[in-house]
Amino acid sequence: MDIKDAVKEKYARAAIQVTKGEGADCASACCGPSCSADPITSNLYERDQVAELPAEALQASLGCGNPTALAQLSPGETVLDLGSGGGIDVLLSARRVGPVGKAYGLDMTDEMLALARENQRKAGVENVEFLKGEIERIPLPDNSVDVIISNCVINLSGDKERVFAEAFRVLRPGGRLAVSDIVVRGEVPADLRHSIELWVGCVAGALEEREYVKGLAQAGFDSIGVEPTRVYRVADAGEFLSRAGIDAAAVAPLVDGKFVSAFIRARKPGPGAPGSASPRPDAP
Repeated sequence: MDIKDAVKEKYARAAIQVTKGEGADCASACCGPSCSADPITSNLYERDQVAELPAEALQASLGCGNPTALAQLSPGETVLDLGSGGGIDVLLSARRVGPVGKAYGLDMTDEMLALARENQRKAGVENVEFLKGEIERIPLPDNSVDVIISNCVINLSGDKERVFAEAFRVLRPGGRLAVSDIVVRGEVPADLRHSIELWVGCVAGALEEREYVKGLAQAGFDSIGVEPTRVYRVADAGEFLSRAGIDAAAVAPLVDGKFVSAFIRARKPGPGAPGSASPRPDAP
């Protein structure tokens, strides 16, 4: 099974479980188990943010951050969520851009799309459209989106260079990228890179922080910034390493503090983009 098929299978299973009222499997989360005690997926959304959304939208949130809390959205803007899952970030964004704005969700998994559309119906939000497709081939025209968000999904792609290029293509000049993702600081043991289970869980596919910045810059973005939101320690890493069949006791000390949830900002040059210094790919 290749990476893409593994991702589809895992997220389809999570969507089906939520639809059946079982909640997402603890092994189905993007960056770790989707359980209330998990250090990666827990406590990402304020209660008042999700109070008017269907419970299924929150249950199917398998990310590592809350891009809607940090992205600057204005009424009338068009927002695209890469890997929209159950739709929580799309629905929250739609509220902020208002009825004259638009929020798109893009996902490749039929079961997640069905769940997201049902959540949209329950929430009564009209300025939303969920699209089937892959983040490496976004089914939208050039220069059509003001803001791109994503929640711990870019790490699931085996072709991040293509993802960055596609994001740049569909953004309007002056448009913004504002994503939550996992980044790596420093060297990582080879066993982590070779585990498909950890790749599906966002960890093995995580880019080193400087590589992330370099990739965005090569795609044409400027004003690039990486803001850590959570740093994971040995205690956080032990459980998900063990689930993947890796000797947690031996490996966990080697990853202490190296995996970080981060909010990553970048901008497509053009009208509306303030001047700024060029990004430094060698920045720490």
